Amino acid sequence: MSSRGLKGSVYDFSARLLDGQEVHLKEFRGKVLLIVNTASQCGFTPQYAGLEELYRTHKERGFEILGFPCNQFGGQEPGVAGEIEAFCKENYDVSFPMFEKIEMNGANAHPLYRYLKECRPGLLGVIGASGIKWNFTKFLVDRKGSVVGRYGPSKAPKALEATIEKLLD
Repeated sequence: MSSRGLKGSVYDFSARLLDGQEVHLKEFRGKVLLIVNTASQCGFTPQYAGLEELYRTHKERGFEILGFPCNQFGGQEPGVAGEIEAFCKENYDVSFPMFEKIEMNGANAHPLYRYLKECRPGLLGVIGASGIKWNFTKFLVDRKGSVVGRYGPSKAPKALEATIEKLLD
């Protein structure tokens, strides 16, 4: 059993990187993960810098950030894979894994995000479980694959550092 008594873990899912390569999340087993839905034209887009700083500071200790672009929030990620990759590299020198654009909410929500929302429903509890509210919502996953935290877009990456460090120890 994992987060909130649900069966399975984030390791049961896979997704495609921006280059189209399928990645099974079990490849990240034993690492602390921060899973973030991203967008290149959002007021929170500058969080890429803070995410990259966290990643570079802690990756050697077993920390990974997984970025999932999404265009469901105000159409703020209209680009295709190559454009998203170029934007992230040119503007924020992003080196953590960036995945293909997916949907977070609705009938076509990626299975990983369905699972994350079930594990950590958000402020409105079960009522709010049906949705991610905006870009740069963050889910923190411990080394065992359990979802241990959900943070709204206004929570800066740096504000998560102490919690991440505890999970890495």
